Amino acid sequence: MIYKAELFGNEKYGLGEGPCYDPGSGRLSWVDITAGKMWQMNASGERTSFDLGQQIGAAVPVKDSDGFVLCATDGLYLYESGKAELVLNLKGLFKPYLRCNDAKADPAGRLWFGSSVSDDHPAEGNLYMLEKGRPVIRQADTKISNGLAWSSNRKTFFFSDSLKYAVFAYDHDPETGEISGCRELFGAENGVTDGLCIDSEDDLWVAYWGGRRVEHRSGRTGELLDVIDVPAEHVTSCCFGGEDLGTLFITTSGDGLSGEFDGCLFTCRPGVKGVGPDRVIL
Repeated sequence: MIYKAELFGNEKYGLGEGPCYDPGSGRLSWVDITAGKMWQMNASGERTSFDLGQQIGAAVPVKDSDGFVLCATDGLYLYESGKAELVLNLKGLFKPYLRCNDAKADPAGRLWFGSSVSDDHPAEGNLYMLEKGRPVIRQADTKISNGLAWSSNRKTFFFSDSLKYAVFAYDHDPETGEISGCRELFGAENGVTDGLCIDSEDDLWVAYWGGRRVEHRSGRTGELLDVIDVPAEHVTSCCFGGEDLGTLFITTSGDGLSGEFDGCLFTCRPGVKGVGPDRVIL
């Protein structure tokens, strides 16, 4: 089935990414990577932002807090009560042309974060898991680490490396966070696989940079199930939210584009429900 995304406000963002919905508070959050801002919208529709002063790849909610871990250019920051404090310096880990990109907490509360490599550099990035304050490489030699998700039984991990043009599935050990048995679940056609989320049926919803769409894919076979048409060139990520977790919130990029809706937020109700986000345990 083909669905149509609906505009969710006329505000535009340079590089909208990383949407996350908190079912408890009704708060939607996302980042504008190039502007270095994290945005929040409360249940009443009021939008506020925090400017970190550097690019932010993702904002991941923290357990037992209203705060977030901001995964930025030079480090990981804890944002609480309007202030951000550096909790892990990444200058010794990242080369000058690297920055954090997509990130999420796994079901055990461990932070996973990847890096983004500038276009003119080889695949020198990594996907990391933070364990007891120490970054551990889980997937080496990435180009642009993007969408991450875990199956409901925690035994499968999904990962999009955008410039490898595919979404991969791994065997996942929920106790240790170790992954193995990497296999391509499906490849990209007409666009680049970007951010993704998982629904309550363990199927994936994948944004396509340069593809003007979100694809609904089987988490078991990779089969294409549905498509959401989005009237923006670069679709970057998505998450489920709303009171029933049945609304898909979709982010897009406006950088260098002049389309009427490039950089806007969108929604769609595709008839399935998502799951709430996991939170980082610090």
